[in-house]
Amino acid sequence: MALNIRPASDCELDLVSLGECMLRLSPPPYGRIECSPTLEVHVGGGEYNVAYGLARLGLRTGWVGGLNSSPMGAVIRNHARSAGVDVSHAVERKYDGVGLQDRVGLNFTEVGHGKRGSVTLYDRGHTATSGIQPGEVDWKKLFVERGVRWLHTGGIFSALSENTRAVVAEAVKAAHEAGTIVSYDLNFRSKLWDSETAIATTKPLVPYIDCLIGNEEDFHAVLGYEVEGVDIESTDKLDTSAFKNMVNRVVADFPNIKVVGTTLRGVKTALINDWSAILWHDGTFYEGLDFEGLEICDRVGGGDGFASGFAYGFLTGADPQQCVNLGVAHGALLMSTTGDTSQITKAELEHVAGGGSARIKR
Repeated sequence: MALNIRPASDCELDLVSLGECMLRLSPPPYGRIECSPTLEVHVGGGEYNVAYGLARLGLRTGWVGGLNSSPMGAVIRNHARSAGVDVSHAVERKYDGVGLQDRVGLNFTEVGHGKRGSVTLYDRGHTATSGIQPGEVDWKKLFVERGVRWLHTGGIFSALSENTRAVVAEAVKAAHEAGTIVSYDLNFRSKLWDSETAIATTKPLVPYIDCLIGNEEDFHAVLGYEVEGVDIESTDKLDTSAFKNMVNRVVADFPNIKVVGTTLRGVKTALINDWSAILWHDGTFYEGLDFEGLEICDRVGGGDGFASGFAYGFLTGADPQQCVNLGVAHGALLMSTTGDTSQITKAELEHVAGGGSARIKR
């Protein structure tokens, strides 16, 4: 069952993401937070990163989340607008000057090196996004009157609060009814919720979802599917047959699912990873470009790069093999720069997705 994507001429926006965007504070690479006299400010969030990356590739995108009237909210608002991301449906709050509620979330990220892995610490309680209430976003205006071809959301947003769980259910149902493609990145975060709650929240959403995205841990922790025979701590090359068996079980249980994207990451060191992905579409598996020993600058956001790359493929009419290659290439390129969001151009993406090398350009 192929994706039936609404024509671009019928919609104002190609993709809208629903999720929290935060400020990321990081020491200069590859320092420690406790020892650094300076922290770099970056903008990012799992779902937001997809809308931002696609805007950089020339698509019309929007983001729905919570913002406040503080300078921290302005940083995010300005960052989105700089790439052309529509934030007119974001839920706005007045900042109380203290941060007792409706805060802009923070995360503190150390980029690892060698055998010291990257670490992310959250300071995201009582945020404007976690406080969004059902009924606050006019989904009819967004999906029906303006028109949106694709909605992207996921497990990070769902994990934030009981409110966001109700809002994500409201959003995916409204998108589904409007004929908008829905993608959901399982994106399990153990610091935000436990597996039992994640499964209970997510399974009722799956009938409204067209595309599922995640790695082996995500499918196990969020949907309860084991990837048998895979040791995620191993540095050996990952066996795709185990992932394919798992995906076959998922799509048999949920026949409405039309696309499943699974990233494959083998961690050699913090900055050298094997990186690839597989894509299931309409009963067939497609294996993406295989980057063995990929040298990376900052791994945070790689999965979002994959999600935005393959969505870009489908939205621009690429075939499934091209879509998975675009996803793998975009994730790899995103990890070549510091920060969560893409700094990649369309020309760079097409070059690498087409098998191009990293030779110097003069």
